[in-house]
Amino acid sequence: MKVIKIGAIWCPGCLVMKPLWSKIEEENPWLETEYFDYDNDREKIKRFDISSNNIPVFIFFGKNGQELERLEGEYSKRDILIRIEKYKDR
Repeated sequence: MKVIKIGAIWCPGCLVMKPLWSKIEEENPWLETEYFDYDNDREKIKRFDISSNNIPVFIFFGKNGQELERLEGEYSKRDILIRIEKYKDR
């Protein structure tokens, strides 16, 4: 399972979510994550069809690279962990 995180330094919601994701990643070292900055990684995020109005965005991918779910905005740690548990074997 992989989660692509897309945010920006000027995005208030992104700043809120950053430490939360750090805790989640620390508690789940098997979880593969990758962060893309909206301003600095435009070419990489182009394929995800993300606008600055949507960030932060968290895209959950299965083992075969298929997109399973996309979250936009701020979420609680509990909400994210529910999705991680739901998708970890897919």
